Amino acid sequence: MAGRLGRVAVVGAGAVGAYYGARLARTGEDVTFLLRSDLAAVREAGLSVRVVSEPQEAFEIRPAQVAADTRAIGPVDLVLLGMKATGNEALAELLPPLLRERTAILNLQNGLGADEWLADRFGGERILGGLCFVCLNRVGPGRIECYHPGSVALGEYGRVAGERAHAIGQALRDSGVACLVADNLQEMRWRKLVWNVPFNGLSIAAGGITTDRILADTGLRAEVDVLMREVQSAARAFGFVIPDSFLARQLEVTYPMGPYKPSSLVDYLAGRAVEVEAIWGEPLRRARTAGVDTPGLAALYERLVALCPRVG
Repeated sequence: MAGRLGRVAVVGAGAVGAYYGARLARTGEDVTFLLRSDLAAVREAGLSVRVVSEPQEAFEIRPAQVAADTRAIGPVDLVLLGMKATGNEALAELLPPLLRERTAILNLQNGLGADEWLADRFGGERILGGLCFVCLNRVGPGRIECYHPGSVALGEYGRVAGERAHAIGQALRDSGVACLVADNLQEMRWRKLVWNVPFNGLSIAAGGITTDRILADTGLRAEVDVLMREVQSAARAFGFVIPDSFLARQLEVTYPMGPYKPSSLVDYLAGRAVEVEAIWGEPLRRARTAGVDTPGLAALYERLVALCPRVG
């Protein structure tokens, strides 16, 4: 029987999609996970989530509802989009079987540009965005570890949050996720870049290192500050004021993470495409369009393009 959100499909059931989908399924939502490589393992053993923090938490979704094809899932009420922006071209075939007239698409991707891309192809009225301030890794087939549960900021594309956004936000809160429903999705995306630009980028550019090593290195730590300030300045040019206290908070929550591998580093080390354009390229282009000089971001982008030839 469908839960409060109706039928939910998770497209992109990696660390992020599987984590939030599993939390919703745990509270009774009707969630089906689109899986490829993990399909057999999850069919047999279910999904497992372990939160490595105080207090520790662990749970399983067993059996988990899974499918190898969106046509087998059929029309749903909500698509939870957890796949990386580097794979968006595949959505032209993946999403249509899931859509009916009022199906919503909650986009959990990083960076800038994906909301517009989805709106152009599937209709802006369907699109919501979720900014996941969380530290997660997929440590095995159907196995997710959370090192900092953080929070989700949720908003609607091109409009203030309505009844639908608030219902999804409440469902996430009921599942144990701290969730803020905001009225300006673009501002939230710029705020997420304050952390993603320096830590995801430097973890790759500095030789494949974890966040604790970035913070322990005087030069890299200074580069983090520069990059955060540049994102702050670029956001201000679009009318989004990100206070200094928000920048400081991003550092405060990073120190306790220890040797954490940001998601872009995980992709890079695994030989997968990295979201270079969404996280660094598009913010740089928008900053330049607004007349904001961001030399640190420009230099980091060039380094990442050279290191990650399979950019998205």
